[in-house]
Order: sequence, then structure tokens, then C-alpha cells
Amino acid sequence: MRVAGTFVLALGSAGAAAADIARAGDGAALFTQNCAMCHQSDAVGLPGQYPRLTGRVGPISAKKQGRAYLIHVVTYGMAGRIDVDQQTILGVMPALGLSDEDAASVLSYLGGLGYPRATAFTAAEVATERARGPMSGGEVNAERRNLRDAKVFE
Repeated sequence: MRVAGTFVLALGSAGAAAADIARAGDGAALFTQNCAMCHQSDAVGLPGQYPRLTGRVGPISAKKQGRAYLIHVVTYGMAGRIDVDQQTILGVMPALGLSDEDAASVLSYLGGLGYPRATAFTAAEVATERARGPMSGGEVNAERRNLRDAKVFE
């Protein structure tokens, strides 16, 4: 088990599909600005330091609790130990300070990397989670552990 580094951590009418594509495009730029330095430009992370996001956000967001968790990570950050891809990472991801729309955009972009692809996130979905009240990075990490223990995601 390796402990290292700091981790920094998304069918409708034709109009809705076009909006999803535009949101994901904005999300790519937001990812580059806010996340790529640690998670790398292709979101594959650095083993033992920064977790892979490609192919992870889609499956996690397949369930309502997973979607809420992902919104919490982007909104509030996360601190502590996590196990990802048979690697243990100990670190802190800061809250990104994104608007609801920008958080939805970056999560939608990430949800489109790998398979299965995620349903696009919405600003209203982010606002609903944000309205539940703030969480500490440690609380977000505890939420992650609880969801993994409940087999909501691997």
C-alpha cells in the first residue's frame, strides 16, 4: 500500500442535447483551468498522488448519492486518505469556488470521459446540494467511505 502526495480533486430533445454538449465544452476549459495541473490534461491523474477521473465520474454519477458526493467534492473539497485503483492517497483537494453552472459544467465534462458516460449535471442540481449546507473536507471524505461501504461505487 502506497501513501503519497496530495490529491486535488461529471436522451432529451435536440435542444437539450446541444446544451449538454455546450456545457461539456465549457467544462473542458474549466477543467484545464482548475483541475488539470494535478489530475493531468487527460484526467488520468498521477498514481499514488492524484486520482484518475477518466472513467470514474460516469459510474459514480450513475446513482443519486454518487452525484451528490461528486458535487460535494467539487464544492467543498476533500481531505484525508482515499484508496483509488489499488493506491492509497493522502492529501487535500481544495474547494474550487465555482458557480453552480461552472461546477455542473466541469462535472458534465468529466462524466463524458470514459464509459459509462454520465447524464449531464445541472446548475439546479448543484444548487440543491449546496443549499443543504456546507461540509468540511473530512466530512466529504467520510461520505465517500460510507458510499463505498454501501457499494454505491467502487
